[in-house]
Amino acid sequence: MSTATATDETAVGTSREKPLGGRFVGATANYLDERTSLSGLVKELGRKIFPDHWSFMLGEIALWSFVVVLLSGTFLTFFFQASMVPTHYTGAYIPMRGVEMSAALDSTLRISFDIRGGLLVRQIHHWAALVFIAGIGVHMLRVFFTGAFRKPRELNWMIGFVLFVLAMGEGFTGYSLPDDLLSGNGLRIIDGMIKGIPLIGTWTSFLLFGGEFPGMQIVGRLYTLHILLLPAILVALLAAHLILMIINKHTQFAGPGRSNDNVVGYPMLPVYASKMGGFFFIVFGVIVLIASLFTINPVWNYGPYDPSPVSAGTQPDWYIGFADGALRLVPPHLETVFWDHTWSWNIILPITVLVLFIALVAFYPFIEAWITGDKREHHIAQRPRNAPTRTAIGAAGVTFYAVLWAAASSDIIATHFWVTMEGVIHTLQALLFVGPVIAYFVTKRIAIALQKKDREIALHGYESGRIVRLPGGEYIEVHQPVDEYERWKLVDFETYEPLVVRPNSRGQIPWHQNFRASLSRWFFEDRLAPVTQAEVDEALSHQHHELDHIAEQEDAEIQAMHERAGVPDAPHHPITDGKQSETAVRPTNVIVTDEVVENTAADKGTSNTDVDPDDDVHPSGDTK
Repeated sequence: MSTATATDETAVGTSREKPLGGRFVGATANYLDERTSLSGLVKELGRKIFPDHWSFMLGEIALWSFVVVLLSGTFLTFFFQASMVPTHYTGAYIPMRGVEMSAALDSTLRISFDIRGGLLVRQIHHWAALVFIAGIGVHMLRVFFTGAFRKPRELNWMIGFVLFVLAMGEGFTGYSLPDDLLSGNGLRIIDGMIKGIPLIGTWTSFLLFGGEFPGMQIVGRLYTLHILLLPAILVALLAAHLILMIINKHTQFAGPGRSNDNVVGYPMLPVYASKMGGFFFIVFGVIVLIASLFTINPVWNYGPYDPSPVSAGTQPDWYIGFADGALRLVPPHLETVFWDHTWSWNIILPITVLVLFIALVAFYPFIEAWITGDKREHHIAQRPRNAPTRTAIGAAGVTFYAVLWAAASSDIIATHFWVTMEGVIHTLQALLFVGPVIAYFVTKRIAIALQKKDREIALHGYESGRIVRLPGGEYIEVHQPVDEYERWKLVDFETYEPLVVRPNSRGQIPWHQNFRASLSRWFFEDRLAPVTQAEVDEALSHQHHELDHIAEQEDAEIQAMHERAGVPDAPHHPITDGKQSETAVRPTNVIVTDEVVENTAADKGTSNTDVDPDDDVHPSGDTK
């Protein structure tokens, strides 16, 4: 009885010693859980496993940059006036005093020079927007080259693509708000492109600008898009993108214990959440540092928009450069009159090419699935070298985009390198057609060569630089065998076969099936089959035999030397690769022979398909 009393008193004393904050948080959590039942969701999300790889941080750069954009943009909305009403500037920047300008530019100058920290926040906002769009673009390249868009992630690819397009639209609407000379020229180009569309172009321009360009309403309309509609859609799509990522599981690269049925990494809470929080402050700090050191969009140097001045050397933001470059590369004077309408092919042609290019990027996952006939789920990311045709296609697309992007700076290239403008344009026109073809074949040859190198290393090991003379006088180089963990990455990839065309019930082969089969053969030509188990066993046997033979020869030589010197034989230490042997988890297509047993992570309180890297791993790929 006394023991029970002491225990009760101890419990009471412990509860009394709890800090007020802890009791308040606990009571609040219980209150919310009793009314929303969120504890199960939070627990499940906290146990979610995320793989660890540096390339997965590219998407987080885009995410946290968008957060910085929202925070800095909220500050700017308190002071910006989205109006084109004429006014005279009377602010702190003396060179612009008395100049007539719109209220939008006047408020932009006041934010920059009259509000404490206003210029820094403006620059943070602009740089964060550039990093946000760049982060999405690089993240999409990582997804493309690793095949992370394949089933079941086609929808997430489409969402990411729409995010990229909307981010460019969000950036351009914000870039056009100050109503300075540079933004006005950008809007003038957009107005010309819209008016170049046959039949509907003129009416669309009048609808957008509220009359003849520039009108008096475009800034207010762009402001509504910039702070309300586009951000709301971006936030919704980002949420959908993250939810689908959680539902479909995060892709991971091939490695010990990793398969299509599990995820090896760290739990969301507390490990991954802590890393994400720290990474946010890194991204935020880098953006602030860039904004503090490098000026961007100095509107006070440009002045208000006026159609009469022609400014040389001005460049749009980088994400719009490819569209500007497409307009510059089309030969001028390509016009025809048809149906009493002037068809400006120097505008229609680049718009058509850009739309086709963007559509190809958006629907590529479905195009590749149709060509390959692959309907399986894929949760293991591919090394780009193991999909040479796709990697070559991506390199060709990047080259095509880069040439268009470079064309936007054709005048800068001409003036800085002392070459003619016509020479720059003609060179870029040729590169637009020849460059992607060269990039395709060169990249494909490099990818196949890297595959052959991996195959050589997996079967014969690394060159050690150690030369040994055989009894017959032959000299050979001893190769260091590859441990099984490293061999996993070299040989664990899927193999595909081209589609086989079969006749229909009438004994005929439709033309579209022949076309599809031809594309399939092209996609898989020159492919290398993964290393088989028999090849690995034969290579290992040969390596051990070679090492044993060399060891015997060295023993004989050492023994002869000892006999001549009259000293006892020293113990022999066998030749090894210098690495400790560990329990290896072997690639599924090479060495796995054990049947996969049910993952026991559920018994440990984690997801049945998730594996923590700190757990012990068995050869079957399950946790102990």
